[in-house]
Amino acid sequence: MGKIIAVVNQKGGVGKTTSAVNLTAALNELELRVLLCDFDPQANATSGMGLDKRKIKYSAYDVTINEVPMEDAVVHTEYGDVLPSSSDLAGAAVELIGADHRERQLEKALFRIKEKYDIIFIDCPPSLELLTLNGLCAADGILVPVQCEYFALEGLSDLMSTLRMVKKRLNPRLEIFGVALTMFDGRTNFSTQVAQEVRKHFPGKVFTAVIPRNIRLAEAPSHGVPVTVYDRGSRGAAAYRAMAEEIKEKLI
Repeated sequence: MGKIIAVVNQKGGVGKTTSAVNLTAALNELELRVLLCDFDPQANATSGMGLDKRKIKYSAYDVTINEVPMEDAVVHTEYGDVLPSSSDLAGAAVELIGADHRERQLEKALFRIKEKYDIIFIDCPPSLELLTLNGLCAADGILVPVQCEYFALEGLSDLMSTLRMVKKRLNPRLEIFGVALTMFDGRTNFSTQVAQEVRKHFPGKVFTAVIPRNIRLAEAPSHGVPVTVYDRGSRGAAAYRAMAEEIKEKLI
């Protein structure tokens, strides 16, 4: 049965979607059965996996609000399976307010198919709201991307408080699956200092592989492919492949 991992950080621009897309593709290359659930209304993970948002038949919105079966909404790509998102999902948080078990709609939708996968990533919105809460309630663990820049730890205390609340009241199995250091610049002492600080805050949880600041990572989404396809030889692609190997070890 697949492990469900919510990729979450309420700060934008930390490499959350980039990590979700490229880890999906890298684990797919390792012949794991992977599903990327795009639960962010911006739908960047959907386009990053090569899907045209305008041509999607069903999206995460239809699955959670209109009860469309997950099997009908999942799209198969050469980089891994995708539950696409759309801008309609932005209204889902409002529509869910009056629903019974409103925080468990995604969990209910994933229940029937999770045994088909080795790992399921949920790309959550960059905020701590109802859509993210759905992701946390559905997940077995969270993967937290943290950029190696100033204010890196700012806001993480809020995320950890939310994690503890969800674990205590709604999802006792929720744990920190891993912390991914992103946007690392080896030319500066500051990036190294931030990395050391993050490892101190999350002992034993930070992946050994570090994601560098890399122009190829920034370019790949505009081409609608993961960096592991756009430029296999780039430092960004190598780093995500190394991190995928670590994740595969954790799953065994």
